[in-house]
Amino acid sequence: MRAIAFLALTFFILIVLSVVLSITGKITPQTLQNALSSEEVQFAVSLSLKSAFVATLFALLVGVPSAYALARYHFRGKEVLDSLIDLPVVLPPLISGFGLLIFFGETEIGRFITEHIVRVVFTPCGIIVAQFFVATPFVIRTARAVFESIDSKYELVAQSLGSSRFESFLRVTLPMAKKGILAGAILAWARCMGEFGATLMLAGATKMRTETLPIAVFLNISVGNIELALAIAFIMLVIAILTIISIKFVASLR
Repeated sequence: MRAIAFLALTFFILIVLSVVLSITGKITPQTLQNALSSEEVQFAVSLSLKSAFVATLFALLVGVPSAYALARYHFRGKEVLDSLIDLPVVLPPLISGFGLLIFFGETEIGRFITEHIVRVVFTPCGIIVAQFFVATPFVIRTARAVFESIDSKYELVAQSLGSSRFESFLRVTLPMAKKGILAGAILAWARCMGEFGATLMLAGATKMRTETLPIAVFLNISVGNIELALAIAFIMLVIAILTIISIKFVASLR
């Protein structure tokens, strides 16, 4: 059994390393320097960072209270709602983006939002909406697991000392759950940075307008600029590695 287990582990690690080396092996310092000095890449990096930050912020604002509700309260239809939360993760991103496109372009509510609040379809706002849709479940799942691991008696003790339920959440539960919530935020941010399918459908792939890093890879491959596409892929690989390191660091905190 030991041999089989390590053989399987070695096999998968070799696949991962092959993919990583396929990208890094074709990158030269000059290629990377040219990419980083490119106006297109600078725009894509800036847009990706800004949209991922905003989408993650919204994911936290929605995801943390949602996770608390699922962890602390029992109500009719809870299992159904719990299953629906997983849909953005299970659905192919292309289908998620297509659904969002239909919602904002064909439904009464979507058209009202577009006409009177903010234009979403084929705009940078569409990037944020798409990223928020696919990333929020990661915040909810992570935060819920943390809330469920915290004994509710701590809140009851705080309430018995004069705190309201909301105050006990802010002063007791939230500080105890901050490590797990931060890990969920990092995961959500990484998911936002790598989002492609839903963004492509809802925001489009317009150069220097809705061009995130994944979209930039797609556009450059489409026109045969493989060298620049590889450089952008390398940048995303570095971001992925830094994300993993960040999660490990957060997990090690006490």
